[in-house]
Amino acid sequence: MTNTGSVAGAEVPQVYLRVPREDQPPKRLVGFTKVFLEPGASQRVTITVDPAATNHPLSVWAPCANAFVVVPRGEFTVHVGTASDNTPHTVTVSVR
Repeated sequence: MTNTGSVAGAEVPQVYLRVPREDQPPKRLVGFTKVFLEPGASQRVTITVDPAATNHPLSVWAPCANAFVVVPRGEFTVHVGTASDNTPHTVTVSVR
């Protein structure tokens, strides 16, 4: 990230995931961090998505199992940006 402005500021880069299931939302927030930058400063940002996290980022609720289960395969789309409606960086990953 780079602060191209003339004053110090903060930004919140966010990672969203589309799970390959029709009954799931098109994007779910799976990670974020807040970055503070001085004018003209740049910083590399790493956001780790932990499959075992309590927000179940790679799972869906399975009523028959009465538990969250990891979606085993399909086309997962990862969106990166600063808001759910501003995700200019997108990649699709096929899990087989």
